[in-house]
Amino acid sequence: MTAHATRHAAQDHATQDHDRTGKTVDTETERTHPSAPPADGERMRRWRMVLGADSAESTGCTLTGQDAAMDGALNALYGGGGGKKPGGRGGGGRSAGLGASAPSVARWLGDIRTYFPGSVVQVMQRDAIDRLGLSALLLEPEMLEAVEADVHLVGTLLSLNKAMPETTKETARAVVRKVVDDLEQRLESRTRATLTGALDRSARISRPRHRDIDWDRTIRANLKNYLTIPGTDGGPDTGTVVPERLIGYGRASQSVKKDVILCIDQSGSMAASVVYASVFGAVLASMRTLDTRLVVFDTAVVDLTDQLDDPVDVLFGTQLGGGTDINRALAYCQSKITRPADTVVVLISDLYEGGIRDEMLKRVAAMKASGVQFVTLLALSDEGAPAYDHEHAAALGALGAPAFACTPDLFPDIMAAAIEKRPLPVPDKETGS
Repeated sequence: MTAHATRHAAQDHATQDHDRTGKTVDTETERTHPSAPPADGERMRRWRMVLGADSAESTGCTLTGQDAAMDGALNALYGGGGGKKPGGRGGGGRSAGLGASAPSVARWLGDIRTYFPGSVVQVMQRDAIDRLGLSALLLEPEMLEAVEADVHLVGTLLSLNKAMPETTKETARAVVRKVVDDLEQRLESRTRATLTGALDRSARISRPRHRDIDWDRTIRANLKNYLTIPGTDGGPDTGTVVPERLIGYGRASQSVKKDVILCIDQSGSMAASVVYASVFGAVLASMRTLDTRLVVFDTAVVDLTDQLDDPVDVLFGTQLGGGTDINRALAYCQSKITRPADTVVVLISDLYEGGIRDEMLKRVAAMKASGVQFVTLLALSDEGAPAYDHEHAAALGALGAPAFACTPDLFPDIMAAAIEKRPLPVPDKETGS
């Protein structure tokens, strides 16, 4: 997002601003009532806020008070004219920069959280890390305590895990824990409900005991067998459904019904997917009727199944970055399959294969031929369509394993369809075709 776009987003999210005299201006009302346009001075103030310090002369507008503070926070990141750096240091003629110390950055983080809504804060934080190389400062506890935690920040912290000093690790874990807890609260209940229903439906039998009959589905399946019975002694006719085919659920059991293997690419571009997959892995592992395995890979393969009770431990067991050997990872997963017809393998990868391509495709074909439900996700995140290897995606699609990006909200439906062996609810269009 450009500096102008971020400035505009900050203005667009604000429902009330203050003009230079301190008078409250209801910008939302003005947006929805064009018949009452803002005064020229207010209009120039807004343009000055959107365009930045370089526009001060052309707009003829001088910012004061909170407007000046907001503008300073934006200039510190996106550059512009003179002014002071965060922390009060002078800097005539400076370019974009937040200084080299964690205290000044922490103060800047506090400022943007005061002046802007959370969605804008997260964009500005990511821009600060990407544009100004602030990753090293995330290793300092005082900065982590001030940061607005989100999935992307967790990905950055995980990539810095090996370089993180001991004094910072507990703070970093607390930041990751907050994001993970928020995600679990958002995703767990729907995931459990959706998959529990899918597991029950997949266990339906055609010769159920009386107490296991699903009467609603049985009646609907036998409506063609409706018989009319004439009334007796001049009474009204009655009718009945003859249940030639009974439909029911299998008896409730604590035994495992399905095996799930999550195979996650931990290359740097997959950071958000690793975070979401770890949370989903923990949720699936908590369901007694699922036997869940979580495998992460780059050029090596690591099985983190024994840490699935705590997704934070899973995340800190990953090592983002490095190459990719999908074939080796699938070979490991294939070796763990004991019940092919009751197994779902979910590969989460951008498919940039550094291993043996033909062997990778042969393994997928062999798993599918044995009865494994194979799902290929190019990403598991809220982002848009990811970069991915189109040739490999097309080859998997030809094998009946279409590759597509999936949002966290859609993931339970994808898993439910795989468990029930239904066609996958591929969003819009198969990106792997």
